Amino acid sequence: MNAESVAVEADGLWRSYEARTGWLKSRTKTIDAVKGVSFAIHRGEVFGLLGPNGAGKTTTIKMLNTLLLPTKGSARVFGHDVATQPRDVRRRIGYVFGGDKGLYDRLSALDNLRYFAELYEVEPREQRARIHELLELVGLLGRERERVEGYSRGMRQRLHIARGLLHRPDVLFLDEPSIGVDPVAARELRATVAALARQGMTILLTTHYMAEADELCDRIAVITDGVIRVIGTPETLKDSVATETVVEVEVEGQSDKHHEALGELPGVRWVEAEHGPAETSLITVRSEPGGDVYANVLSVLSDLRIVRITGRETTLEDAYVTIVRESAEVTRE
Repeated sequence: MNAESVAVEADGLWRSYEARTGWLKSRTKTIDAVKGVSFAIHRGEVFGLLGPNGAGKTTTIKMLNTLLLPTKGSARVFGHDVATQPRDVRRRIGYVFGGDKGLYDRLSALDNLRYFAELYEVEPREQRARIHELLELVGLLGRERERVEGYSRGMRQRLHIARGLLHRPDVLFLDEPSIGVDPVAARELRATVAALARQGMTILLTTHYMAEADELCDRIAVITDGVIRVIGTPETLKDSVATETVVEVEVEGQSDKHHEALGELPGVRWVEAEHGPAETSLITVRSEPGGDVYANVLSVLSDLRIVRITGRETTLEDAYVTIVRESAEVTRE
């Protein structure tokens, strides 16, 4: 990769910390939150960092945006080292995180943005036009004089994005921006992120919503237990499990006792169940191709009422689950 095309680069990032365990006889143990993470993000790319809770996503982002120092390894943002040139890095980045913190509830959105514009050293003569531009971008124009305490979660998140863009950063870190928002607000947030991507902004996104990552990301890295397991495009990741047959069966009746039998069928890799109302369940069986998967599954579930049985194409969520589970097996070994 041409060095001039790289916006963010992590090289063997490692973050460890000391934790005390026990009460009467406490002892200190070292916990490795991130273990040798390496990747590079192209200029203008939307790069997804996916993983379960505690996998090391937020720790990695905090090292990249200078909030945590790496224990080992290095990272650069547009050539500036995060450990030795933090001020230069901060001038080039914006950081947006999910949740309610980071805004002043008793101030209006307009006053919040004016305050942060001063902190970000936005030129006074540019502030009015910049704030108006961002309010329009995130869909809050006309509501900017209302107190933030009256905003919905989705409106707050859009204001978070506006705040992170005030100083025209070259890289935007979005750490689970749609967490806890309703589907309509999440769609609006995705539209905002897509608009930023079309403008050429470099974005690092963490999310638990696979549809969001599939829609927005050019490439995705999956991290578990502090280690990057795979990096690729959404299509590449989906193709990695495209050889699977995925069967979904909706049933009425108690299905828990059938899970073990389904898992022992020839070629079956995973069995999952989501319980619905009135003792209904949606059972997902993922199997190697070949053989009569449908007939075998129906045979095991013969004492239940089958509402529907369908096959579907593999999704990014299927690929993600496979990667996470396989990495867990490797870790246990």
